[in-house]
Amino acid sequence: QLQASGGGLVQAGGSLRLSCAASGRTFSSFAVGWFRQAPGKEREFVAACRWSGSTTYYAGSVKGRFTISRDNAKNTVYLQMNSLKPEDTAVYYCASGYSTLGTVASVAYWGKGTLVTVSS
Repeated sequence: QLQASGGGLVQAGGSLRLSCAASGRTFSSFAVGWFRQAPGKEREFVAACRWSGSTTYYAGSVKGRFTISRDNAKNTVYLQMNSLKPEDTAVYYCASGYSTLGTVASVAYWGKGTLVTVSS
């Protein structure tokens, strides 16, 4: 299971940190990351990392503003979101898979989403 938390309402320019606690089969996956879905739009990749090593991946729209990190001891992945913009408003989903996460098709497990709202 993947349990996401940390969403909320923040003003533009503000910060939020999302957390995703992994358990069971999801923890044995290769990579874990975040996707988001804005109203009326398709779900899109945001960021991902491997459970081992230091490799991280970011969508171009968030690179330099968002940082993904993990705490293997806690089986938890974080998404630090800085300099938030109204266009970052979306439901954010934690996800994991057995290959490099980058597309919806690469996801094996989805967590429930957490809503992030950025006001202008």
